[in-house]
Amino acid sequence: MRYLNGCTFAFMSPRGFTQRSDEWKRSLRLMKEETGCDTVILPVGALQDHAYSTHVDYETPDVMSMDDVRAVAAEARALGLRLVVKAMVNCRDGYWRAYIRFFDSYVPTEPTWAEWFKSYDEFVVALARTAQEVEADMFCVGCEMVGADHRAEEWRDLVRQVRQVYSGPVTYNCDKFQENNVTWWDELDAISSSGYYPIDQLEEHFLRIEQVAEKFGRPFFFMESGCPSREGSEYVPNNWSFGGEQSNEAQERWYKAYTDALLRHPKIRGSVWWDWSAIRLYPIEAAATNNGYALYGKPAAKVLQAYSKAVNERENNA
Repeated sequence: MRYLNGCTFAFMSPRGFTQRSDEWKRSLRLMKEETGCDTVILPVGALQDHAYSTHVDYETPDVMSMDDVRAVAAEARALGLRLVVKAMVNCRDGYWRAYIRFFDSYVPTEPTWAEWFKSYDEFVVALARTAQEVEADMFCVGCEMVGADHRAEEWRDLVRQVRQVYSGPVTYNCDKFQENNVTWWDELDAISSSGYYPIDQLEEHFLRIEQVAEKFGRPFFFMESGCPSREGSEYVPNNWSFGGEQSNEAQERWYKAYTDALLRHPKIRGSVWWDWSAIRLYPIEAAATNNGYALYGKPAAKVLQAYSKAVNERENNA
């Protein structure tokens, strides 16, 4: 597959955000300029009330609309960016989507996998139709659904439904450390995962992941990767709240080590960085105090510029 150098954009942006102002357009342009990324990943995060709810709501004011997807797609094309549309689901009560799970055997009065997948499938297929309309370069059917990964037949059925309405390549974003546990990679065109791996464990996990990709005969890329700007976060980059004092240097160290590892492993066909805000981009002078995953105005963005240049040179000469 063509190398993918992307950044997640507009995570959890509300319905109609593209109509309220043009600030998101400026933010998208800055994302391209600051990082050198050539692809925007647009995550559409539907909501359910809690981890055992069976209703996946994608028409609530808290979730971007299909018109928002169309608007971002048009702007991305105008900027010369590729587009990946990504289906996600989050819990309103704050629990991580990985904990969504139901009994594997039917129990009267208890919520079921069948009920949940029926609702989730409706959302994903509707989004896939829009991805086809805007000619998205790739579609992702889900993200970090650790509690649901073992439901292989339901996922296979969903992928088949998606292929009926979307003609491009299809992937699924499993969680970190889970690449070996998904048994239905053969149903997809590419394998992807969240690559929040510790700075001192990159080589072992990159080698392990390459073996998974070889086993299934599919290309692999990281659909998410990133590190907060906090002391110690380079060793636990997946934890939103872990770490000490604000440290852009810690984030920069992780990004340098990670991009160097990617360049050493060309079989891994890219990475998507987490993340870039559409409507809450802080003033650039606040970059020195922001302790989150954001990249704007931080040294890590310069690391990505150098990485993007190196990747482009390598891929163009291949």
